[in-house]
Amino acid sequence: MNPMVGFAVKAARRAGDIINRAAENIEQLKIQHKTKNDLVSEVDHAAEAEIINSLQKTYPDHAFLAEESGRIGESDYEWIIDPLDGTTNFLHGFPVYAVSIALAYKKQLQVAVVYDP
Repeated sequence: MNPMVGFAVKAARRAGDIINRAAENIEQLKIQHKTKNDLVSEVDHAAEAEIINSLQKTYPDHAFLAEESGRIGESDYEWIIDPLDGTTNFLHGFPVYAVSIALAYKKQLQVAVVYDP
């Protein structure tokens, strides 16, 4: 297995831990509207930060394209992150959501992980 897959899986699991803890207190979360039908919560931000921090420790020269933070850095290697794919489902207590992480090298997909916490 490509070692980058293992690091992506670990990062996704860490984000999943954050999401699962937050699921116990959904009604207390701070929620914002990006657009009329697109919600974002503090869980999205926390999970995304955990993924980026985890991956940056091992791959400090890689770039990131994250749903909440946008583009960070420039590199031929770019991690593409949706920390809570299905935020609306999550916020309504519907347990159909995932952590999505992919890695592209020179715009070509190399690795992808979708984790259902």
